[in-house]
Parts: sequence; structure tokens; C-alpha cells
Amino acid sequence: MAADKSLEEIKKDLVATLAPMEDLDKLYIITDERTGARYCDCHVRGSKFVEFATPDAPLDPDEQGDYRANRDVVSNAPAFAKMKSDAKARRSFSGIVTEYSHEKPIDKPLMIIGGQHRYHAIKEALEAGVDEWHGVKIYLDLATEQRLDAQLISNTVIAISSDLFDRMHETVSGPQLRDWCQSVGLLDPGEDFADRKSRGAVTVQTARTFIVSYFAGTKVPSAEFDSKETLPPITVTGQHDLLWDAVKADQPHLWTDAELKRAGQEYARLAAAQRKAFEGKKPKPPVDYPEKASNMALLAAWTFVAGVLRNNAVRLQRHYALADATGHDPLNVSALVKGRHKSDSDQYRGLGYRTDAKERGRFAELFFLQAEDGSGITKGNINIGIMKYHAKQAQLEVEREKAKIARANG
Repeated sequence: MAADKSLEEIKKDLVATLAPMEDLDKLYIITDERTGARYCDCHVRGSKFVEFATPDAPLDPDEQGDYRANRDVVSNAPAFAKMKSDAKARRSFSGIVTEYSHEKPIDKPLMIIGGQHRYHAIKEALEAGVDEWHGVKIYLDLATEQRLDAQLISNTVIAISSDLFDRMHETVSGPQLRDWCQSVGLLDPGEDFADRKSRGAVTVQTARTFIVSYFAGTKVPSAEFDSKETLPPITVTGQHDLLWDAVKADQPHLWTDAELKRAGQEYARLAAAQRKAFEGKKPKPPVDYPEKASNMALLAAWTFVAGVLRNNAVRLQRHYALADATGHDPLNVSALVKGRHKSDSDQYRGLGYRTDAKERGRFAELFFLQAEDGSGITKGNINIGIMKYHAKQAQLEVEREKAKIARANG
């Protein structure tokens, strides 16, 4: 009963603050039986909504209050322009999802967890003198897991990106991955993971792939690289990831692993050197050249090889010294794009544009070969690396067939 009384008090405070169309007796508290979350549906004037609502809503306000669950506003999207135009034409919006904060007096107690684009449209309409009623779903007294569920439901309506899905789940699990990325330079201090892919953006998938691929590499002794399957893994996105779960379970000292941290720092240094190589270049290079280090196949292979060479100090240093290449960009993108095998189709654009297994395997051979003498990414190394990949795959297929025959013969 105490909990019910508390909810009634929250409802009274909400009505006094937002002055909804529904009076106190007609504002019903409903329970979502799936999660136990309580909410009410009501209609609020645009003026009250703008006065007391904020799209700046954290997913975990107690532990990670500086990081947001909402996707970024896409200000140049045609649909957003139409939304703003409709709002000024007196459209009444509905389905805005919020949470009412009641724990301490704040200027903006209505936190938007689904509908930030509509908030900005309503705000612009209000500035133009339009003050309509809008339908708002208001959650009350949410726990963190309930808040995540509400975020996912509300964002699914607007086709939540897989990267935002990952970021939300990673935020709920704790700040460790984000803190690690900030500590090694993959993210700036205070920066969060990107909510959708773009050139150079660091997503949760980027960070997870880096770590998962590194530890996959540590399972391959460098002396056996030429005879083992050496496929750098990449993590899935937009769904639960078993590879990521396995690494966290297998690596109890994951966040304090000195060699992993060094690998992160060295990769960040390589990515920075790649960008710097194109600063002020004329004519302007293709847009993907400065951010080539962020190609997922390249990243996974680079960190995989760092894991393979973890206990080979000399060759590991040659691998990391790639960031020191002078005279051209460290990754020599103009040479990478010319790298191809006779089996490639006419549509193949060269190394660094795809993320499939073949691309990752080729990059792994290239980076491992480069670490033999530290000669850098050259046309010769690229060609040999590609050929070594195909030769290894052929030999592995032979071994698999021999094993199959042996099993059949008992």
C-alpha cells in the first residue's frame, strides 16, 4: 500500500506540474505486466510540454548520468523537416514516451525517452505561436532495467539502429567498456559510443570486436600462424553477442590487462597517424582514405595479429611501428585498393572495403607478414599476403578432407 500511496503522490505532483487534459480522477496508472513498469497516458499542452520536458535523459542517472540513451537528432532528415512543418500547421502529436522524475526538485522533470524529434518540432511550433495538445505516455518510478525496456520499445517504433541498441545494453551492463576506450584513446574523455555507423565513428561493435579479436589472436602461437586457421572474428550488432560474453567470462582481468591496453593505445595511434597523413592534402583524397583504420575487417585483423604476437616482443614492436611510417599514409590505401586475387570478381574494389571472412583473413596475413621485417604496407606485401591467405585456405581444405576420409575409414 505504501508503494501505491507513493504513486498517487507522484500523480498529484505530475498533474499540478503539467496540467494535463485529464484531471486527477481520470488519470489512470497502468501496469505493464511484462516488466512491472507503471505509467499513465495523458494529453499535455505544447507550452507545458516544452517548459517541463527535456530530451537530455540518461539511461542510468544514478551511476552514468553523463551518458544518454537517446539517439542523436537527425537535423537534416527530410522526415524531420516535414514533422516541424506539420507541427506549425497545428498537428497534434501522440505516442511521445517519457519518464516523470519526482525524486528531487528539477526544472525539467519530464525526461523524453522516445520522441526527441517531436519535442523539437513542438518547440519550434510554440515559438511560432502554436500551442496544441499532444499525447504523452509517462512512466513513473522506473528501475534501470525497466527504463532500458521502455527505451528499446519506444526507439523500435522509429527503427532503432543496431548500434544504438548495443550502446543502450552496454550502458546498462556498466561503464567498463566505455571507460576502457576512453583510457586508450579510442574515445575522447567524456565521449560516448556512436549511435550509428559513420566513417571514423567508434561504436560498441568496434570496441567489442577489437577486444574479442585480440584474445582470439592470443590463442594462436606465432610459430604456428602459417598452419592454423587465422580468421579474425567480428562481433554481431543489434542482438545479444555470445563471443563478447565468452571473452568477459574467460578474462577476469580484462579491464586491467596491460598488453590489451597497449594494443588499444597503439591502434589509436595508428588511426590518428592515418588521419594526419591526409590533413591539408590537395587534391582532396577520397573520403574513406583518412579513416581507413576504422574498416572493421582491417581493425579486427590488426588487433588479431597483435594478440598472436603478444609474446613475441620484437615482431610485436614492428607491428606497432606501422604508425611511424613516413612518406605516405601508414596503411598505404592507394596500394590496398589495388590488391586483388585472380579469383576476385570485377566488383571487388580492393582491400579495405569489405568486412567478410575473406577480407579479414587477407588482412591478417598482410599484417603478420609486415611484422616479419617491419617493411610497412607495400604492394609486394599486399600481393604476397593475399596469396598466402588463399594458399592457406587450400591447405586447410586438404587437411579437412583428409580428416573426413580418416573418420570414414574408422
